[in-house]
Amino acid sequence: MPPQGGPPNGGGKGGQFPGFIGEQYGQAVWSNYPVSDVPRPGLKLGSLTAPQREAAMHMLQQLLSAKGYEKVMQIMGSDQALADEGTNFTSGRDAYTLAIFGTPNEKTPWMVEFNGHHLGLNAVIAGSQGALTPTLTGAQPSVYQSGGKTVRVLADENDKAFDLLGTFDETQRKKVILNYSIGDLVLGPGHDDEVIVPEGLKASEMTAKQKEMLIDLISQWAGIINDAYVQARMKEIRAGINDTYFAWSGPTTHAPGKNGSAYYRIQGPHVIIEFSPQGVGGDPTMHVHTIYRDPLNNYGNAFYPKSTK
Repeated sequence: MPPQGGPPNGGGKGGQFPGFIGEQYGQAVWSNYPVSDVPRPGLKLGSLTAPQREAAMHMLQQLLSAKGYEKVMQIMGSDQALADEGTNFTSGRDAYTLAIFGTPNEKTPWMVEFNGHHLGLNAVIAGSQGALTPTLTGAQPSVYQSGGKTVRVLADENDKAFDLLGTFDETQRKKVILNYSIGDLVLGPGHDDEVIVPEGLKASEMTAKQKEMLIDLISQWAGIINDAYVQARMKEIRAGINDTYFAWSGPTTHAPGKNGSAYYRIQGPHVIIEFSPQGVGGDPTMHVHTIYRDPLNNYGNAFYPKSTK
């Protein structure tokens, strides 16, 4: 069975996420696989009336930043391009699903899951607090044509990482570049409760400029959520930046206008990010998976009263 994400034990009382809102409404499910391989909760966009679909997308716009919403639209456009070419699985914009766990309100936690091929958004809102972890983004193809224009999905996530790598001196490169190959996400769907040992170059060994470049790279994921929640999130990340690691596996250059085929990982007290080109069955520069996690606040776990844990 393809790997799928969701709180361990469904978020029940024995799990790591005992207060998870989804336990009352059915476990959240997210995956990089198509919805025909891993069914998702909620309603498919293709099943909604035009006004309902417009309302659903408006809600998504309100949950995300302008840049985050554009990123999601590009991912969905990529899957539509794949569908237009013809697939033996369910694909395209109509296949994406929307699920709401709990009742939207201004005080207690509730959750929106927007899901589909190469996309798993888990947004938990609790009053003035908001989290979008874990979140999976990806694309196949990562470059496609739409409206007569070339769209390159997750371009900044790729280019800014290569830019950072290019600033390291020989001593730093010996630490950041791993001596083994990584071909897939280590902490992808189905790995919520796992811990890995940090590898690579620690940010405390970077220059001030390199640290800022690393923070900017992290913001490509942390900034997907609505701007109202980004400042607090980036404050957490900055506070732990010296204990954050950057690791690289694969080629150190890429062709202009294309994603590279190198894997990288960012791991700190409040963040885990993986960028993983997929080489199975095709060009790895045209197929990528990424994961974004907060080890201390997956599924908004930090927003629940201590008494429920």
